[in-house]
Amino acid sequence: MAGAATQMQYMLAVIDSARAKGLSKNQVSPRTLENDTLKMVRGQDWTSGFFPGALWYMYEYTGNEKWKQQAQAYTRSLQPVQYYGGTHDLGFIMYCSFGNGYRLTKDTACRSVIIQSAKTLATRFNPVAGVIKSWDFASASKWQYPVIIDNMMNLELLFEATKLSGDSSFYKIAISHADKTMINHYRSNYSSYHVIDYDPVNGTVRQKITAQGYSDSSSWARGQAWGLYGFTMCYRETHNKKYLEQAKHIAAYIISRLPADKVPYWDYDAPGIPNEPKDASAACVTASALYELYTFTKNKQYRTIADQLMQELCKHYVSPLYMNKGFILLHSTGHKPANSEVDVPLSYADYYFIEALLRRKNL
Repeated sequence: MAGAATQMQYMLAVIDSARAKGLSKNQVSPRTLENDTLKMVRGQDWTSGFFPGALWYMYEYTGNEKWKQQAQAYTRSLQPVQYYGGTHDLGFIMYCSFGNGYRLTKDTACRSVIIQSAKTLATRFNPVAGVIKSWDFASASKWQYPVIIDNMMNLELLFEATKLSGDSSFYKIAISHADKTMINHYRSNYSSYHVIDYDPVNGTVRQKITAQGYSDSSSWARGQAWGLYGFTMCYRETHNKKYLEQAKHIAAYIISRLPADKVPYWDYDAPGIPNEPKDASAACVTASALYELYTFTKNKQYRTIADQLMQELCKHYVSPLYMNKGFILLHSTGHKPANSEVDVPLSYADYYFIEALLRRKNL
């Protein structure tokens, strides 16, 4: 964790330097590197909550007030997004930031933002289809009401909002979305499709396709990790054993497909393996989820695989100190079919890497 702290401190200095040179105030959070330049994003970007969340994790790990102050500052910059209904990723944006902030400080200002963010996210729920819409950009030849497996990660915001407000409508939306995802996103072998396209009028499934995977029938690695993490979290929040069983089945599928070094390629079915890009972000999400799943099952295999993943990441994927603008991990893959963010650092890889380190420590 010391190396991660050094890198994050360096990234704070890089951002301060960029601000001094005229970085727009709208660019609030680091996402990746482009040609060795730090790419900053607006609050509405789906990745904007990960850096504030990582700062909160550093405060949790160290107890050092300097991390708390930085976490508060970067979290506050996202406050306007609580009213932004143009994304399904309010969970990623607002729970990683304000959710962790509230968990660690019980700040009532964070509480109100979480509740409002959940209200905004709930406007994207279609009660006929029973799911929260993902993307607003549409193509008649592609989809009408797309729902991606990633959306499981945004349900934690809704569960938290019910606990904080007493309003069960958020909880019911989360349950509906999880149940529909379990039925429609998963194949008989417990691999997941990336995108399910629903008919928004009658709620039937129109298509089962991919956007970021190799093919409609392949297993996009980060998508499998999102599902594992999401259903493990749903069990934590509901204690409904059907979610635990789903998570266990997904874990068995992932473990059966991991390569020898345990770090997944960007898609488990990519045709050029072993000459395909790896995805450290998928590895981090998988490891973090397996650590939590272990706490519910005491299945030692989950902890062993997570440990192996983390050891490999620490040995071969960690950036040298004071390099790569302060990112912690290298070799993630964002969107391979679009040739976007391939073999680069990504803020969400760092976030889930630190979370996995914390979860391992807390075991």
